Amino acid sequence: MTHDHDLVLRPTQAQIAAALNPPAGRNGGDLVVETLAALGATTVFGLPGQHALGMFDALRRSDLRYIGLRVENNAGFAADAYGRITGEAAPLLLSTGPGALTSLAALQEAAAASAPVLAISSQVPTAGLGGGRHGYVHELPDQAASFRGVVKSVHTVRTQSQIPSAIEAAWKSALTAPHGPVWVEIPQDVLLAETSIPVVTGGDAFPEELPPRPELTAVAADLLSRAARPAIIAGGGVVRADASGKLRQLAEALQAPVVTTPGGKGAFPWKHPLSLQSWIEDRHTTDFLEDADVLLVVGSGLGELSSNYHTFKPRGRVIQIEADLGKLESNHPALGIHADARPALQALLETVTEREDPGAGERVREVLAKVADRIAAQELTLEQAVLASVRRALPADSPSFWDMTILAYWAWSAFDAKGPNHMHSAQGAGGLGYGFPAALGAAVADPTRPVLAVSGDGGALYSIAELATARQYDLNVTWLIVDDGGYGILREYMTDAFGEATAAATELTRPDYAALAESFGVPGVRTTPETLEADLAKALSEPGPSVVVLPAVLRMFAPTHLTR
Repeated sequence: MTHDHDLVLRPTQAQIAAALNPPAGRNGGDLVVETLAALGATTVFGLPGQHALGMFDALRRSDLRYIGLRVENNAGFAADAYGRITGEAAPLLLSTGPGALTSLAALQEAAAASAPVLAISSQVPTAGLGGGRHGYVHELPDQAASFRGVVKSVHTVRTQSQIPSAIEAAWKSALTAPHGPVWVEIPQDVLLAETSIPVVTGGDAFPEELPPRPELTAVAADLLSRAARPAIIAGGGVVRADASGKLRQLAEALQAPVVTTPGGKGAFPWKHPLSLQSWIEDRHTTDFLEDADVLLVVGSGLGELSSNYHTFKPRGRVIQIEADLGKLESNHPALGIHADARPALQALLETVTEREDPGAGERVREVLAKVADRIAAQELTLEQAVLASVRRALPADSPSFWDMTILAYWAWSAFDAKGPNHMHSAQGAGGLGYGFPAALGAAVADPTRPVLAVSGDGGALYSIAELATARQYDLNVTWLIVDDGGYGILREYMTDAFGEATAAATELTRPDYAALAESFGVPGVRTTPETLEADLAKALSEPGPSVVVLPAVLRMFAPTHLTR
């Protein structure tokens, strides 16, 4: 009897001949790029360095497209966005020591947001591995130790024959739910040495599936079918699993109102009668969710930003579907279902009983009206007008990438993403400098649509060097910089907490951003709140990079978690 796993594809005579006579002049770096191409990669990001030159030399002999950024952290953000937009593992080529370590903040964001990034770093020569001190430039006692607490998996290569299998294993790790960054490191001498290993022509690029346990979805379906007041929280896992359509079908079958987290923006239609939108940082929304007798949480760990800063205390039964095992019941007792959102929602769709609830839509409208009244009472017309101008100027199918800035904090709650996988921010790890380099990565992934980046002036200073990248590759990214003279949100936090801000820490000397952009050959314009929509729409409609600078001091809406 022959089993499927016993079958082996026989190579052709041509493949055998090619394997026996590999091209001359190849090195370990060729094995890296050949493996990436065999797995389906078309584009790599990175920054060269002394120990990594074997990989970069091999790029000359490959068909891979290389996008070089100016700072490793920014290259990591670009790869992160490429992975989010395409759903593919985004290769990130780095050098040893300082080059590798500079990417850590970007890899933390990729881990928090489950973005599939395949980081491949060089290492000191193999003689320097193992923790001894040999005095190699860039040497660390244990480079991989710096990444183990950040990435999903670490793969250290010591010989050329290990390269294809290590990269393939890392690729599958990055793309197995939950997606995330992975780390491969290869010594300099292994990359540089000539190789007689045959050209890599194939690889298993298919990640492991993560289906739900059927006994758990059966219980969940029964609870939801019999619920009197069901509700749904949709997180980023719904977007990453491409499960928005299934979420909508389930919500309509159950007549269950849906709120999306900041990471789940666009997972549910903004104007749908059952949409509570994204006002999860609002006490009225939190009260509504606490009143649900059965709450379905899909693709969210209910962390700080998704639980109104841990003030959310559900009173009903919680069902949590989550691909990251460590997040199951990490904040609230629940019927925990370890699964990717798409197969789990499909299982529920096949087993729930549809329920009628004519009043569900009215209850949603009541909550949204209370939220609107609360915001209207705070005299925040400038902030709402600026956000509305951005929404009108941005084409409905264009993605946007937001730095940690006050306008982004507004967008988490009040911005209609117009669809799944359209709005992304650094809310996973919360670091500065994400918006612009991430938008560059998205523009590389899909050059047919303009991409918007939004930063404050403080965050923009992290990414100025990438104006050169935008110009070099002529990427269709418009960068909106809201210039309020410093770290605006930290200024607010300090003033609220201590009565005043430490000016030396929050106030910044800034360049003329429009003139600085022009010096890179990137069109720059200063705008006003009144002309923002027209200026931003014009910039987005023209090919290539552009910068729009809005001098404005924006304020946050009052939090609701501090009084609970």
